[in-house]
Amino acid sequence: MTAPAAIDGLERWLQDVVIDHPDAKRAQLVEAVRQADPLLDTVTVDTLVDRVRGRARTDGLAALQPLLDDPSVTEVMVNGPGPVWVDRGGRTQPVDVSLGRHDIGLLIERILEPLGLRVDRTSPWVDARLPDGSRVNVVVPPLAVDGPLVTIRRFASQPVPLASFGPPPVVALLARAMAERRTILVAGATGAGKTTLLNALAGELDPDERVITIEDTAELRFPGRHVVRLEARPASSEGVGAVDLRALVRNALRMRPDRLVIGEVRGPEALDLVLALNTGHRGSLATCHASGPSGALRRIEALALLGGVDLPAGVLRSQLADALDLIVTVARVADGSRRVTALTGVGDGDAIEPGQPIPIETVWARP
Repeated sequence: MTAPAAIDGLERWLQDVVIDHPDAKRAQLVEAVRQADPLLDTVTVDTLVDRVRGRARTDGLAALQPLLDDPSVTEVMVNGPGPVWVDRGGRTQPVDVSLGRHDIGLLIERILEPLGLRVDRTSPWVDARLPDGSRVNVVVPPLAVDGPLVTIRRFASQPVPLASFGPPPVVALLARAMAERRTILVAGATGAGKTTLLNALAGELDPDERVITIEDTAELRFPGRHVVRLEARPASSEGVGAVDLRALVRNALRMRPDRLVIGEVRGPEALDLVLALNTGHRGSLATCHASGPSGALRRIEALALLGGVDLPAGVLRSQLADALDLIVTVARVADGSRRVTALTGVGDGDAIEPGQPIPIETVWARP
């Protein structure tokens, strides 16, 4: 009969197997235990496997739950074994929660298993979404040198009002831009509040407008009655079935949108968006990573060139100028809040030059 100490050692070994192979089936784990100790009886093997798998399913988010329940925490960061860090009020700080490698493995399995996703040495990163809408990124060794990494960007259950992004004149201008169906590009760094601002702008929409949102990971929560959400899909574990943003933008044009909303423009879908905006889909919204209005224009132009159409730079720039009305730059300020830091109108036709934004009054001169 196997000694308890040996059983304990076998259980710890099996826990590591589950961490390294979170997509392993029960039958595979049973076979692994039988090979590790052929003398174990069937009841002991079954009990051991069920106990380890059950712990993996239920322990998962327990240690992090108080942080996820804290409304002041906007991001939770697990940097491998050791203390957990959070973003609270715009500042990152460690908290009195520490996770070991086993705990992180259970956390990852708890997040990914219900979604049918996997992460391992052959596919060492993945994006996912928690049931409450929070966004999760996981990176594991060998890419994560010091141990598995988990970053959870919390979904704000309470929408942030548009008025919190700036003084009354700025808020009034943004509301006017929405009412007049101006096409708006929101620019800012990671965590600056681009998605939060889009959600706030949605409060200015007619609730009966047909709005189609397109995102890599669905985060937008628009209040209208006629909102259709599309989400990109990564490739399966077999490397097939991926649907990217570009395909979704093209498909959305066949769905009779009143407005298109691109959660983040980051690839060749920029070209399809520019072309769509020039064919009558005014009043649309999009975001991109950029430090300011001139950087946003250059980035969208560069991304559009990835679309594979050989256009002279002047032609593409003219199309971009006709497509956009207003660039809104948002950033975290010293007190940690998210604020609009610049409003820039975009000129018509060849008037646009990256680095030389047109004064805001130009927006209102358009028909």
